[in-house]
Amino acid sequence: MANIDAPVKLEQRVVLGKGLGRLRQDGVVPAVIHNHGGESIHVMGPETDLVKIYQAAGKHHPLNLEVGSDKYLALIKDAHFDPVKRKLRHVVFQAIKQDEKVEAEVPIRIEGDAPAEKVGLIILHQLDAVEIEALPKNLPDELVVSAETLVELHDKITVADLDIPAGVTLLTDIEHPIATVAESRAMAAEEAEAEEAVGEGEESAEGEAAEGAESESGAKEASKE
Repeated sequence: MANIDAPVKLEQRVVLGKGLGRLRQDGVVPAVIHNHGGESIHVMGPETDLVKIYQAAGKHHPLNLEVGSDKYLALIKDAHFDPVKRKLRHVVFQAIKQDEKVEAEVPIRIEGDAPAEKVGLIILHQLDAVEIEALPKNLPDELVVSAETLVELHDKITVADLDIPAGVTLLTDIEHPIATVAESRAMAAEEAEAEEAVGEGEESAEGEAAEGAESESGAKEASKE
């Protein structure tokens, strides 16, 4: 696990465009620092280091970047991975200030075991992170919510159930579901089979009743003759 509070040392980058392929072949990832509306700073760093930093810091933990003698406080705004090889291809940093609020994406962690799973139901996870706004010092590393309320079919946890720390403003819609209790495929198949069996039984009963009515009607007609 990377020490995300230690300085992240990056190098100034002059290679652009077609030359980036060679950098990546050499295990170096191109990156850029967006600097408060000023001119962007092109940088680069070892892929192994930047992958570890991204896995630990995500898009919510402030990083101390060092580019030569220049220092920046920044968040990772984007990390682009190759969809096939899953190799890190590019990182976008956003320089921030300690006294200015920033927007960040904070992961959600569902804590504990859901009672619904103990009776064969499943939990559908529908949201992994939320957008928040806060001063850099107030940015949480994660937001935790308990799974104990997920008991019966259709029970759900929404963004409104998150415990938001002081100094943090939630930007994601509070009605957005985080997790919902649903039936497993096996349970749904059993219910479908049961409903089909009931339907076939009703059709059979209706058919027998109709045949009985026809027989009775025929007997009456024969009696009249």
